[in-house]
Amino acid sequence: MKSFHYIVSFILILFFVSNLLAQDTTLKQDSTIVFGTIQNPSQQQKQADSFLSAWGVDVLISTGGFGLGTFYRHEYTDNLSGFIDFSISEVKDDNEIELIDNLGNRFTPGKENRFLILPLYVGVQQRLFKDEILDNFRPYMAAAAGPTMIYVFPYNMEYFNAIGKGRPKYTVGGYVGLGAFFGSEHSNLVGLNIRYYFVPYTGGLESMRNVMKKEFGGFYVTLSFGSAW
Repeated sequence: MKSFHYIVSFILILFFVSNLLAQDTTLKQDSTIVFGTIQNPSQQQKQADSFLSAWGVDVLISTGGFGLGTFYRHEYTDNLSGFIDFSISEVKDDNEIELIDNLGNRFTPGKENRFLILPLYVGVQQRLFKDEILDNFRPYMAAAAGPTMIYVFPYNMEYFNAIGKGRPKYTVGGYVGLGAFFGSEHSNLVGLNIRYYFVPYTGGLESMRNVMKKEFGGFYVTLSFGSAW
């Protein structure tokens, strides 16, 4: 149900932003006609023919918590881009129930280990509806795959002390996603997308007492901020 709420919220945000951007573009076009500031056709052609690179940071939000990442992206055609991204985020077991004791301390009964996932993925983005939608609203779909490290560390210790007691596990994962970039693609890059990660681990890792967690993926909402050149 939480995943469904993420999807609905994402679609509503895209719809709202696209309407605002469409109105903003109309106003800019009208002001251009009034003041006669028409861009040089050669400049327009130069922008159209240039394939951009971009890098930036990602802020990830999921039911397991928050995460941070970075990415590098390069356009190969008007519609197709390649990218590489790296992130780190926390993963929780679906059966976890967090409680609060009489002193206000939070705890999860039966929890044995915490998990951080650190994927390094290579992927492609396919722009959608390029000729039908304004350039300052650029929807796309994406897919990526690559090696993933799952860092396992004990729950029954202070968080930062426990990290030093952890151990890495390795697997292969990936994700599929749908999103959009907003504003000018020739300056700052701002984007919003929803992804579903597939991160299986054969045999599983103990999350709750006597419970082995075998899948470390799930739905993520990601905000992207970067610079293009």
